[in-house]
Amino acid sequence: MRGLGPANGHDHRLLTRLSAAKGGFAVTELVETVEERQTEPLRVLLVDDHDLFRTGLRNLLEEQKLEIVGEAATGGEAVVHVRELTPDVVVMDLNMPSMGGVEATRHIAEVSPLTRVVMLTISDEDSDVTDAILAGACGYLLKDASIQELVSGIRAAARGEALISPHIAAKVLQRIRATSAQPEIEEMIRAELSEREIEVLKLIANGKDNAVIAAELHISPKTVKNHISNILMKLQIDNRIQAAVYAVRSGIV
Repeated sequence: MRGLGPANGHDHRLLTRLSAAKGGFAVTELVETVEERQTEPLRVLLVDDHDLFRTGLRNLLEEQKLEIVGEAATGGEAVVHVRELTPDVVVMDLNMPSMGGVEATRHIAEVSPLTRVVMLTISDEDSDVTDAILAGACGYLLKDASIQELVSGIRAAARGEALISPHIAAKVLQRIRATSAQPEIEEMIRAELSEREIEVLKLIANGKDNAVIAAELHISPKTVKNHISNILMKLQIDNRIQAAVYAVRSGIV
């Protein structure tokens, strides 16, 4: 039996670090895709090819009053379970046999658009992070995160928000800025969005949350919410992490 730990492709510190301070790059995408549940626990599917890790994670999340509706060891199994169970959030490993987390995330976006995916992995490689975000993941956390960070990421995803580790967010945007700008994307953005929506998009790409955007533009948080809804709809993208990537690729920021 494989053990837990980085040598085996897994880091079990997540299962023991319960008191770390909350962190994460909170990205508030105020587009409700899952109804806020005041009394019902969030329904979560765990996807990881390591049985012991899944068992430990299940126990910890259940202690946090989350309902674990199922488990899967591969991306293919995850897609089947999502189709049958329609969980609110999938906690997804990246590297698994048969179908990995990125491909599974793409399929989940097709079969269950209201189900959110949070990646939980040991990899902070730029390409892995970017691929996962562009596939539709609305959270990306490392396995050395605390359980509080993971729960925050799950709850944020269920509210239609997104949370990724700060240095990961910075790495993604730095990597994209290092590539050539794509003027055709900029042309499309300027054709589709109003000047105010472009202002909001630029602030999103610079990591600003809704409260800061509202303050800087001297508008209400509700107006910010409406602008973000329009941006996502017009650009036909799923969440504001993708919007940030899109904006940086266009060269407008």
